[in-house]
Amino acid sequence: MTTETRPQRTVAREACVRGVGFLTGADVTLRFRPAESDSGVTFRRVDLPGGPTVPAHISHVVARQRRTAIQRGEATVEMVEHVMAALAGLRIDNCLVDIDAGETPGCDGSSRAFVEALGEAGVVAQDRPRERLIITKPITIQENGATLTAHPGSTNGLVLTYNLDYGPHTPIGRQSLFVALTPESFRDELATSRTFILAEEAESLRKAGLGNRITEADLLVFGPDGPIGNPLRFPDECVRHKILDMVGDLALAGRDLAGHVVAHRSGHILNAELVRRLISAVEPETPPPSDPSGMDIGEIMKILPHRYPFLLIDRVLSLEATRVVALKNVSCNEPFFQGHWPSRPIMPGVLIVEALAQAGGVLISRHIDLASQVALIATIDGVKIRRPVVPGDQLHLSVETLRVKTRSAEIHGIARVGTHLAAEARIRFVLSESS
Repeated sequence: MTTETRPQRTVAREACVRGVGFLTGADVTLRFRPAESDSGVTFRRVDLPGGPTVPAHISHVVARQRRTAIQRGEATVEMVEHVMAALAGLRIDNCLVDIDAGETPGCDGSSRAFVEALGEAGVVAQDRPRERLIITKPITIQENGATLTAHPGSTNGLVLTYNLDYGPHTPIGRQSLFVALTPESFRDELATSRTFILAEEAESLRKAGLGNRITEADLLVFGPDGPIGNPLRFPDECVRHKILDMVGDLALAGRDLAGHVVAHRSGHILNAELVRRLISAVEPETPPPSDPSGMDIGEIMKILPHRYPFLLIDRVLSLEATRVVALKNVSCNEPFFQGHWPSRPIMPGVLIVEALAQAGGVLISRHIDLASQVALIATIDGVKIRRPVVPGDQLHLSVETLRVKTRSAEIHGIARVGTHLAAEARIRFVLSESS
C-alpha cells in the first residue's frame, strides 16, 4: 500500500562535483540543481544536443553487470547508484542532475563527495507530501545462490540487512550489517564506504578497456592479503558499500519504502527486480489494452512478417519511443506442444526469446522505414530461463531499446508470468534492406 507522509525536499541551491568516470576515464562534471515538487530525480546529458533527460526511475533502468544504468532514447547515464544513494540517503526527492558525460564521476568509489556537496548546498522543504510505499507482504527473489527479500516491518521507515559471503578462499571475509536508514545513519555509517573489487576482476576490466585511469588508490582492490595500497575505513567496509548500493537502487522506486529488506549475496540486478516487484504489487505495471498506444493483432501483422505458427505476440499493450509491452497467451493448442513434450507441455525457451525478439521488432519499427528495411537477429546474449511456461500462462513481454543506430539495434527484454520472471535476453539486430 502507499501513503503520504513527510514533505518533499529539494536542494536549496546548485552544487557541483567533478571527477573521473570509472568506466571510460572521462573527466566528468556533475551539478545538482533544485527541482519542482513531484518532479523526482532527473539526469540531464548537457553534453548531448538538446540536453536530453533521463528520469531516475526503475522504468528506465537498462541491464548492466556490476552497476546500475538508466536510459531514455539515445541518452544513457552509467553508474547512477552512488549519486542516487546520496540523494535518497539525505531524503532529497526532487533534483535535476546535469552531467556532461555518459557516466557519473567515480570520485573515491563512495557517495562521500556527493553527500558533502549536497550538505553545502542545503535542503529545503516543499509544499507537497512525499509518497511512501509500505511493504505489506514478503517478496523474495533468488538467483544463482543470491537471495533478496522484502519483509513487512516498521511503517515509519526502511531497515536494510546485508549478508556478504564471497566464499572461503577470498580475502573478503563474511560480513553482515543491519542499518535503520535515516539521513544520520546514511551519512555516518554508509556514505564513505567504497566500491570494492578483487584484483583479478580489476585486471579483466582493464583488458576489456575499462577503468584505465583508475588505480588502487581510487577504490578498494583486494589482493590475496587484503586491500592493495589503500586502508579500510571500516573493518566491514565491503558490506557497508553493498548496503549503500541498495539504498541507491531502491531509490529508483521514486518513493520512500517502509519495511525490512534482507539481502544475501545479491547485487544491482536483483535490487532492480525487487523494485519492479514492489511497484507491481501496488499498481498495475502496464496500461490496460484500451491504451491508445497499444495494438491489436491486425496492427501487429502490418509490422511483423511472421505468421502462423510463428507469430508469438497477441497484443501490444503500450508502445513508446524506447519501450514496448506486449502479451503472448500460451494455449494448450500451440503446435510446439505436440513434441515439447506430449506428457508435460512446456514452451521452449528459445520461443520465449523469439517472442521477446518479435516485441523488439515492433519497438524497432518506430526507428526504421518498414518499406525499405528489415530487422534481422544477429546475436543473442545474456539469456536466462527462470521458470517453465505452460498452457494457461500469459507471457508479459517488456522490451527496452539499449541503442539504435543506422545499421544495427540492440534491445533488452524480460518475460514474466504474473510477477514471476520467466526469461530475459539481450538481442542485437542488423538492419538490412528488405528484398
